[in-house]
Amino acid sequence: MDKKRITYIPQGGVCSKMMLIDVAEGKIEQAQVIGGCDGNLKGICSLIKGMPVDEAIHRLEGIDCHGKGTSCPDQMAKALKEAGI
Repeated sequence: MDKKRITYIPQGGVCSKMMLIDVAEGKIEQAQVIGGCDGNLKGICSLIKGMPVDEAIHRLEGIDCHGKGTSCPDQMAKALKEAGI
């Protein structure tokens, strides 16, 4: 089984402090975000569980929060892209 844990420190002034994402065989097994809007981020993590990595990137990339040019979901997409899975 091809399994990888991604540990990512978000950039761009977003509220979250760290993201932990477990990926196995190209699908997100589990995601956790430390800091940020707790309920919203738990919801996003629940929704992407079992989703193929490329689909999660497609859905999350480019989401903006208050004109920052990024957001916690966008940072999650960046984490997945940088991991090169």
